[in-house]
Amino acid sequence: MSSMQPEGYDLIGDIHGHAEPLRGLLRRLGYRYRDGRFAHPTRQAIFLGDFIDRGPEQRGVLEVVRPMVMDGAALAVMGNHELNALAFHTPDPAAHGEHLRRRSAKNIDQHRAFLDEHEHPEVLDAALEWFWDLPLWLDLGELRVVHAAWDTPALNRITDRVAPGNRLTQPLLEAASRPGTAEQNAVENLLKGIEAELPAGHGFSDKDGHHRRYIRLKWWRYPQGETWRSMFLGPPGVAAKLPEAPLPPDVETGYPDTAPPVFVGHYWMVGEPTPQAANVACLDYSVARDGGRLVAYRWDGEQVLRDDKFDWVERR
Repeated sequence: MSSMQPEGYDLIGDIHGHAEPLRGLLRRLGYRYRDGRFAHPTRQAIFLGDFIDRGPEQRGVLEVVRPMVMDGAALAVMGNHELNALAFHTPDPAAHGEHLRRRSAKNIDQHRAFLDEHEHPEVLDAALEWFWDLPLWLDLGELRVVHAAWDTPALNRITDRVAPGNRLTQPLLEAASRPGTAEQNAVENLLKGIEAELPAGHGFSDKDGHHRRYIRLKWWRYPQGETWRSMFLGPPGVAAKLPEAPLPPDVETGYPDTAPPVFVGHYWMVGEPTPQAANVACLDYSVARDGGRLVAYRWDGEQVLRDDKFDWVERR
């Protein structure tokens, strides 16, 4: 497959250290394991990032995905967990003894599963080196891929800061790790989603029990006529508690319905997989949660996405 143009793409959502569901999904999609890697005779996989943290087989996932990408059987983009890992392990040149991602108890706990499996320096360095090689986004012409949100203004702000292939550089990582910078806003929009601060007096607890005053927005929708509740991207139970008030005028979201289909992960969706819009699909269906799914979309050139092109395996 690596020497020819694929007949179609199989896009695969967040894996989070769950290698066994990944191997099962690849086999279900017709990929076969041979000579140390999975490959399909006529198709190519595209991974949407977040390979690490949470699950029981951190190295196992990388041992599946990395050879596929290196051999041309797959493409991949960076997720926010790979971004966080690079910042966690990169010394901060402006603060002696510190790292670009603070080594707080919370951050160490979130990264613990990866740290436990990458204690040997050579193993850790190999993983981080591969993370540096992951593009922040892919634009394949008729198809787009980014981990959390296709935000054109954000892309434009960092296009001249990325390495060839839309890859992160150390100066960009340093700038993106500084609160309030244009680079931080751009990279976080792409890899963590577009957020807005709730009105005073409103907040909620996320899946990890952390109190939040910012909500993730349905970034593909335009804000005109929408409310905090209708634009909230997250659990329905939380949405019901949010105000029906209009969004502030400085919120800028929207993905044109004439634009190429875009695939994202990141958002811990529940229920039956379905497109979020005619040309937008999230493939993260919470494999890291008991009863979650590892989801794929089998794309064959269609510009209007279809329910029957989703496929998945259940986490057991």
